[in-house]
Amino acid sequence: MKDIRVIIPAFNEERAIASVIGEIPNFVREVIVVSNNSTDDTVATAQNAGATVLSEPRRGYGYACLKGLAYLAALPTPPDIVVFLDGDYSDYPEEMTKLIAPIVENKVDFVLGSRVEALRERGAMTPQQIFGNWLATKLMALFFGSRFTDLGPFRAIKYPHLCALNMEDQTYGWTVEMQLKVLKKNMTYAEVPVRYKNRIGDSKVSGTLKGTVMAGVKIIGWIMKYSLQK
Repeated sequence: MKDIRVIIPAFNEERAIASVIGEIPNFVREVIVVSNNSTDDTVATAQNAGATVLSEPRRGYGYACLKGLAYLAALPTPPDIVVFLDGDYSDYPEEMTKLIAPIVENKVDFVLGSRVEALRERGAMTPQQIFGNWLATKLMALFFGSRFTDLGPFRAIKYPHLCALNMEDQTYGWTVEMQLKVLKKNMTYAEVPVRYKNRIGDSKVSGTLKGTVMAGVKIIGWIMKYSLQK
């Protein structure tokens, strides 16, 4: 069986994190929750649910993910596959089985869980999220011939390929950076449709005007940066 590790960035997700961890399939070797300067009981709740918990005081989704990658790099034996998902219970962790299947069975390098409308709970994505995803994926198709339809957080990648991406974004641009670098490095990729539900608690990004604007700027910025390098 493949060595699979899960990284979950989490900021004040005490109400949701135990449910997320509890529904992760048993074949996962380790669940790593990165508390992104949480001020509630996220840390204790995640530890009690059986996760390895790291602390990253610098606020930012990318900072939290990079903390998780640093932890993996220090392991005596590297994992085979790394899965990312959110800690707000909007994803369905049990669908990890179909997320990693193309990697295990078909030797695909990267798999994205696409939050297709037919499987998405009403209200689970804000209008600005829907538009932002549409615009970003259209630009990626235009500039890079991409087949991506989403920038969803639920994703899996072979660990050596993840290392080769040299991820660097510290805040809102992490997901699009990963997908752009997969395209630029000609890695094989696939999308699988996944369900998506209303999160527990308020969104720290799309739920605020500042978060929405900053995320949009970062996403478009990454796309423009790589389009100019072509």
